[in-house]
Amino acid sequence: MSDQQLVPDWLSNPDVVLLRDVATSIVHLAGVDGLDSFTLPYPASAQRALNALVLQCLRNGARPPAGVPEMVRWARARPLGSWPLDQLPTDLFGAGDRLIDKESREPAQLCHELAVEGHGSSTGRQYDRLVIQEALQACRAMSSPESYTAFRRLLVTRPVLTEEDWREVSTDLSLDPVRFLIEEIYAPVPLGHRRDGTYLCCHRCLTLLTPLYDKDWWCERDQCRYRGPAPHGRKLAASEVGDVRQLRKPLRQFVTGPGQAETTLEAELRSMGLAVEMWPGFDAYDLRITFPDGWVWAVDVKDWAHPGLLGRSATTVRGEPPYDEACWVVPRFRVRMRRDYLDIFARERGDRASGLRLLTDDQLRRAARLRLRGERGPNASIAPTDSPRTTSPKNGARHA
Repeated sequence: MSDQQLVPDWLSNPDVVLLRDVATSIVHLAGVDGLDSFTLPYPASAQRALNALVLQCLRNGARPPAGVPEMVRWARARPLGSWPLDQLPTDLFGAGDRLIDKESREPAQLCHELAVEGHGSSTGRQYDRLVIQEALQACRAMSSPESYTAFRRLLVTRPVLTEEDWREVSTDLSLDPVRFLIEEIYAPVPLGHRRDGTYLCCHRCLTLLTPLYDKDWWCERDQCRYRGPAPHGRKLAASEVGDVRQLRKPLRQFVTGPGQAETTLEAELRSMGLAVEMWPGFDAYDLRITFPDGWVWAVDVKDWAHPGLLGRSATTVRGEPPYDEACWVVPRFRVRMRRDYLDIFARERGDRASGLRLLTDDQLRRAARLRLRGERGPNASIAPTDSPRTTSPKNGARHA
């Protein structure tokens, strides 16, 4: 039995299970009616979560929420560490972690991650995986990896389409194998995204901003909010651009956001003179980076709010197309928000991950620069912690 197996599993902690149930109920409420307008009868998941929360509060001598609306207010106003749950591990959540974003009143990314982890897969998570699977199958059937790459790049770089954009995408021959999917995954934008007849896109992440009550705008991406007020991008006057479509939310959250971190890395690594292939082998991993001497790195980019949940999901990077070293990468802002992020990932990483390293995007770029300068030490490597490091691909280090 490994040391890791001797440590109590925090995912089985009753208070963690309770919070996962609350998170799942909030995602369901937001999907059915929106968190500001839900009505009786409440979804069964919300009533079950409330009942469990009330019982636990009574056991701990705390005042429970009076109903589902107050449970939702707790989720927005109270950091998770302040909930009256006495069995909750003390270092599990950051000081500001909430289930609902205070400004937008939308479920936070952490809420979605907890809901997914607690119930195998949320409806939204199932949707994005189904779309990607359908795209892979369609492009494989046509022996067209370039069509799959074009599809993934579309989801990353064009989450919002005007009528003119839609005509352009509709005539792009490289997207023919996935045309049936494109017509499904772009949906009309709700009027709630419009202010004075105009939609506004975020200049950083390209998604539509949400107008707030105080005339400000809110971006749904964690990374944008961390960097400050969302910079204003495209202004789309409905009277000029006609109907506006946007990717459905599961794709914006689980594909567009992480994909933008991937394409940013792509551009930066190419600027160093490295060859970069995106989503090779029909998305075996995210970036295949080739150095001038033929050495190959394989990188998967992840953007999760909770490092423990990310660690629990860790697996080795798929071996085809072949590579010499591989790792996962997380945007550096996650580590700035939570300094123990990398340590918690390493602690929770299972044996099946075979020592898989998690680096920040800054660390990956630094390692690439060092290797380009001729260094071959651990700082110029991304190999798993339990793998031997070699200095040349001629030594047979390639994964099969």
